[in-house]
Amino acid sequence: MQLLQFALSDIRFSAKLQILQTARTAFIKQRNMTDYRFSLQKYKRGSKLSCPQCGKKQCFVRYIDCQGEIRFPDYVGRCDHEQSCAYHYTPADYFHDNPTLPDSRDYNWTESRKPKPCLIPPTSYIDRQLMEQTLTNYAMNPLYIYLSSLLGRDETKRIFQLYQVGSSKKWGGSTVFWQVDWQGRVRTGKIMLYDSATGHRIKEPRSYVSWVHTELNLQDYYLKQCLFGEHLLSENPTKSVAIVESEKSALIATHYMPDFIWLATGGMHGCFKADVVNVLKDRAVMLCPDLGATEIWQSKIPLLSPICSKVILSDTLERCATDEQRKAGLDIADFLLVEDTPQMILSKMIQRNPALQTLIDKFGLELVNAEQI
Repeated sequence: MQLLQFALSDIRFSAKLQILQTARTAFIKQRNMTDYRFSLQKYKRGSKLSCPQCGKKQCFVRYIDCQGEIRFPDYVGRCDHEQSCAYHYTPADYFHDNPTLPDSRDYNWTESRKPKPCLIPPTSYIDRQLMEQTLTNYAMNPLYIYLSSLLGRDETKRIFQLYQVGSSKKWGGSTVFWQVDWQGRVRTGKIMLYDSATGHRIKEPRSYVSWVHTELNLQDYYLKQCLFGEHLLSENPTKSVAIVESEKSALIATHYMPDFIWLATGGMHGCFKADVVNVLKDRAVMLCPDLGATEIWQSKIPLLSPICSKVILSDTLERCATDEQRKAGLDIADFLLVEDTPQMILSKMIQRNPALQTLIDKFGLELVNAEQI
């Protein structure tokens, strides 16, 4: 009897080990395919965990098995803070570190007689009228307040309207970066909180980022992101494109270098997928990565080259930056704002002497470019 029980246990162990090895092989084979069996969990309210490395809350995304056969431990995933923390423990790492299953009780195995296909639902959209209702109340928008002090209210409003940047009451006033595709369909809006004095994102005590479709509690919402600013492509069919990481950088860069359509990926790895970058077909594209991300963006060129007429990667920041600037992970917007604009100089003068603003308002004075005189 004991011999029989031992034999049955050995069969169970061998079966589980075979599943593990099969899953590992499937992960390796599917690395270069569009549909991965193992992927980062889609964002839902409360789905993000504390990072096991940096300890920050609501910034860690777990890996899941699309076929439902394996439940990975909570440390298998990626931290959102890709430069300051850079924790990324993949299923491949997990399989490498666990070639055998030492104790089946430590893992939640789900029986699955048939593989569960990863069926992709149709893309969901948000009512455009809802987006348009947010394109106002800029007095409560911290990023608008900050950029107005640098570029002036009229220019900032023009850029916000151009990129369809909205305002939200969340957290007492925040910025909504709407993702509108080239056909004018609203995919979602990313809600972010900024400091109106510095223009930096507020990340303490946590990262203040949310999504419109999440705030609306839209059920069964399938988000397929697009490039921020993508709607501008259809309005400028031949214009060259420059791509940055952050939405704020795209807004600032379009003021200083309007010869490009400035788009943003929304993250170091964001939106670099074949079905997303197809909108750049036959375009000349310049990649402008943040400091510390040049090698990663260099690896994206093979993806873009067959689609775009020309692809170059700007390494100007890497060549000009100091060690301190590299450590801080500065982006192109930080360098563009190094030199004070006339509006920045005027704002500093008003801070020193508030009566100057009274004189400007009373006599209707306007800031004029000296080259126009």
